[in-house]
Amino acid sequence: MRIRNKKLCALLLAGVCCFTILNGCGDKEAAGENESLGNAPTEEVGEDSGTDSANIGEFSTQDITGETYTQEIFKDYDLTMVNVFTTWCTPCINEIPDLQKLSEEMADKGVNVVGIALDCVDGSGSPDNDTVEKAKMLAEYTGASYPFLIPDESFLNGRLMGISAVPETFFVDKEGNIVGETYSGSRSLEDWKTIVETELEGAVK
Repeated sequence: MRIRNKKLCALLLAGVCCFTILNGCGDKEAAGENESLGNAPTEEVGEDSGTDSANIGEFSTQDITGETYTQEIFKDYDLTMVNVFTTWCTPCINEIPDLQKLSEEMADKGVNVVGIALDCVDGSGSPDNDTVEKAKMLAEYTGASYPFLIPDESFLNGRLMGISAVPETFFVDKEGNIVGETYSGSRSLEDWKTIVETELEGAVK
């Protein structure tokens, strides 16, 4: 079964790559101007319709395996990196192995990594089972052990509603406060380490 899943995932990724070549990536204006993009690739997901809040607030949702998570996910870490992605986004998928390495290497420094699979809900806000299965295959294929959350009905109290391009990454401290900058686009492991060190320093002051 595992071999079959890997073959399916490989076919899925090949299709994603073809899609990206044909359709391109989101531009800087679509991705937002919170942070300088440089050459960090993004892909468009929709129109910007939401706003950030100072605190993520209370929520309850599940990950792709059915485990329940609440705002308590943040309390045991000084800083949590929240990486919002979709299963069809090539730059998102390509950086997942690096985010896994980051979660392993920086856990002792009080840093956690959480993924949010934005397309794992349908237009009505209900879980999309087909996409959840794709996300499961991606987790296996990329070796990710950090949680891939499914957006709840409130889209994390509106925080996820303003995302126009993926991947988008933001940071939350142990009190549930959204801190630091919002980063649009994928980056290398070394770039993320530098960013996380900077954001961690600000979060623990």
